[in-house]
Amino acid sequence: MQTLIYGSYILFWPVLTLIMLGLIVGAVLRDVREAKRNGSELV
Repeated sequence: MQTLIYGSYILFWPVLTLIMLGLIVGAVLRDVREAKRNGSELV
C-alpha cells in the first residue's frame, strides 16, 4: 500500500506539469489568434 502511495505521489508531478503546460500553450495560442485578428504583433 505504501508503494502505491509513493508511486502516485511521484507520478502526480508530471501530470500537474503537463496540465500547466497545456494551459500556457492554450493561452499563447489564444493571444496569437487575437493578434492576427487585430492585425497587431504578438510581442
